[in-house]
Amino acid sequence: MIEIDPQQLADRYMAQWNVPDATERRAAIERLWAEDGTHILHPPAEIRDTAAELGFDHPTLEAQGYDAIETRVARSHERFVEKQGFAFRARPGAIRLHDVVRIGWEAVSTATGDVVGGGSDLLVLDDDGRIKTDYMFPGS
Repeated sequence: MIEIDPQQLADRYMAQWNVPDATERRAAIERLWAEDGTHILHPPAEIRDTAAELGFDHPTLEAQGYDAIETRVARSHERFVEKQGFAFRARPGAIRLHDVVRIGWEAVSTATGDVVGGGSDLLVLDDDGRIKTDYMFPGS
């Protein structure tokens, strides 16, 4: 496993969500992620509630591979950055244990600078230091 500064990885990871240009965003994804990387989102409460009503006890949302991750990041950018005026940033204190990096992040209003949300991620890295699996927990 190559040496990676966990805080620098956290900063680069969070920066991908803020990139407005599709070509630059795709390039950032390809630098960060393994080709078959998987982003797994712990769904917001309203999605979990709806899933439970439909008989799904443990819903998760997944995107695998560059194209699916690009779609996921682009839609998040459209909804939260473009429409709601947020920017995402890593919190200090990213830590690495073997091939796992734990990061915290915040959603910040670009108008006021106020923190309006956040969460945490566990990033599992491959031998090249790229993200193999990302477990995202909004609201934590």
